[in-house]
Amino acid sequence: MQEIIVYDLNQTLYKKSSKDEFFKFICYKKGYKLLHLFQIGWLHVLGKLHITSKTYFKENFYDYLNKLSPEKVKKYAKQFWNIEFPEHFREDMLTDIKEKDKAGIKVYIVTGGFEVYTKYLEELLPLKVIGTLTKYENEDYKIIGKTCNDAEKVKRLEAEMNGEYRLLEAYSDDDEEILYKAEKGYLLEEGELKLVQNRKK
Repeated sequence: MQEIIVYDLNQTLYKKSSKDEFFKFICYKKGYKLLHLFQIGWLHVLGKLHITSKTYFKENFYDYLNKLSPEKVKKYAKQFWNIEFPEHFREDMLTDIKEKDKAGIKVYIVTGGFEVYTKYLEELLPLKVIGTLTKYENEDYKIIGKTCNDAEKVKRLEAEMNGEYRLLEAYSDDDEEILYKAEKGYLLEEGELKLVQNRKK
């Protein structure tokens, strides 16, 4: 039976929010207008207040990627992650990932971030990225299915494994379902990892 470890990306393995930081990076590259920045800021407020669904919020937040082909986004992602890595990643987690890989334990990043820009992390670390799937149609990115958050993370991981597996450990800054599917789930709060108690959802 395959043994695996799962890391959340934003605010966990990566100390910042890749959604926000990649947005800033693209703004720097493209010189966005103030009006567009205001629209993005307003969506952020709605998202924080839980007035919009995560899928609706992310589709609209990521409007700044419109008219950028997947090939172009991947090129920008390579530049972005090579700037951010490894300085803005948690050093102890990077060490653990390499040790787990050597021991034959598969490591996954399961994130709500779009795969079109998070997949490049597979080039930097011995792991696989599972993120929100998108399709690029009429110069616009649309989410395929649901945003890869909370319960959807578990579904996507199970589909990826396609069989029996042992989820040894899971790490996240959110109190989400995947932590309770693991034999040991760790919630990151104020820079400290806390072992969560198993519970049924």
